[in-house]
Amino acid sequence: MDNLNLLKSLAIKNEKKIVFLIIDGLGGATEPSSSKTELDLSQHPNLDKIAKESLCGLAIPVDYGITPGSGPGHLALFGYDPVKYLIGRGVLEVLGLGMKMTPNDLAFRGNFATISNGVVIDRRAGRIPTEETKRLIQKIQQSIKEIDGVEVLLMPGKEHRFAGVFRNPKLKEEISENDPHKEGNKPHKILPLNNDEDTIFTASIVEKFINKVSEILKDEPKANYILLRGFSKYPNVPKMQEIFKLNPVAIAVYPMYKGLAQLVGMEIIEGCETISDEIEKLKELFNKPYDFYYIHIKDADKLGEDGNFEGKIKKIEEIDKIIPEILSLQPDVLVITGDHSTPAVLKGHSWHPVPVAIWSKNPPTPKNNVPRFTEEEFSKGILGTLYSNKILPLAMAYSGKLDKYGA
Repeated sequence: MDNLNLLKSLAIKNEKKIVFLIIDGLGGATEPSSSKTELDLSQHPNLDKIAKESLCGLAIPVDYGITPGSGPGHLALFGYDPVKYLIGRGVLEVLGLGMKMTPNDLAFRGNFATISNGVVIDRRAGRIPTEETKRLIQKIQQSIKEIDGVEVLLMPGKEHRFAGVFRNPKLKEEISENDPHKEGNKPHKILPLNNDEDTIFTASIVEKFINKVSEILKDEPKANYILLRGFSKYPNVPKMQEIFKLNPVAIAVYPMYKGLAQLVGMEIIEGCETISDEIEKLKELFNKPYDFYYIHIKDADKLGEDGNFEGKIKKIEEIDKIIPEILSLQPDVLVITGDHSTPAVLKGHSWHPVPVAIWSKNPPTPKNNVPRFTEEEFSKGILGTLYSNKILPLAMAYSGKLDKYGA
């Protein structure tokens, strides 16, 4: 019996409410001049208070030494094995933007980028505003509606991001990406990853699309190129209602996280643009018949990716101020963690374990005597180091949502 089948057999439906506050990119790494992380140097009294009253530890999203993407990191938090259920980023972005997928669709996500002399000098085109991305997508879509019998459908996302689908029954997902993932490198060529005829056809279509778009954007001052990745078909993932007997809802700003939540069966709430919007929406929904609330906060991750150490410190301090508002709703269980670490010193996701705190109202969690919400202090916590997909079962246990196993 695998883990999901075990949990399915033990899950109990009740009215107790679980809140998962996911601070994207929460964990950090030590900055050389201070030998401190962002959590070490930020002032977060409310998170510290939670730490003293919670089960604390460090979570590994996928495995030791493995740097996770946001998809695997979140799937693990929702109780799934992120290796078994590998979901393409393109599908998540497309669904999160409200696009509908068919079995003939190959989804992808994209960044507008800046290229000079054949070299990518900014993978995010200066984080152009969302309105500019909308203009550019309209410009591209007016010129490109199909390529060699393959329909092209595009949708703008937040800031420099966009997503879309190529629609044709021959398309396959086993192709490479053109994103070099680091500035100063040339974009890669889209290549088939096997010798299958349809895979070769798919790679040729995507390469033609990129070339056509480059011609359309050649006179744009910043966004004169596109980087595509996350090519993927629609997956088959069991829903949280089926496995965990939960009635889940997602409160998020960015489309990718809405797409992931939708895949596992969460109801998606629209209309949030800021952290304050998300907290107000949580308050509005708390008397509704949901029992699992997923709140996603993106900004710490963005600042980490930009290498903005001080900015990430300030963002953690801002997030700290919302903790009393969440607690005022009297959730039965509150989990605070991240999907992965994004140290500003590395300017990207990393393999570092992520702090996790599990707070429970009744029964209360054992006192940890962990004085601060930091990586170093949490390494001494009662949870020790655990895999991220073990967090949800613990939250369910503390909310009385798991039956006894065996006689």
